[in-house]
Amino acid sequence: IVHQLKYEEKTSFGIALGKRVGGKLLSLPQFVSADYLIPIPLHKTKLKERGYNQSDFIARGISSVTKISVATKFLSRTKYTQSQTKLKFQERRENVNDVFVVKNKFQKEIANKTVLLVDDVITTGATVSSASSALKASGAKNVYAVSAALTALADGVKSI
Repeated sequence: IVHQLKYEEKTSFGIALGKRVGGKLLSLPQFVSADYLIPIPLHKTKLKERGYNQSDFIARGISSVTKISVATKFLSRTKYTQSQTKLKFQERRENVNDVFVVKNKFQKEIANKTVLLVDDVITTGATVSSASSALKASGAKNVYAVSAALTALADGVKSI
């Protein structure tokens, strides 16, 4: 399903997956009290190639259930990186190290807020960890991450 969402333009699958994730989040107060849902951004080149960000659709589905606002413009991916799919654990960390920034005009919006990062798949946690670091550096109080799929449990990653 995630593959079809990501590579076959089945964006409705993202909404459906997001609704399912959102339903699970309703029982977890630390998540439903989040101020923003922030989809992991694609680099502008990748976004142009694909035409859409699959994590945006997952976030919209979550928002439809939880009523948490989706903020697609706060976080930016500044470097084009190779796909993580074939990389080993350490290579994944290096590949996404320092690739995310919070846009200056949104720094105040993030300060002291609780943010829920949304990704399509978490494998090692490298991508969400890098994005979380950028948000924390901009003053976010708490940053959590959710995904539609989990391929392996890295340290500190829990399935719900």
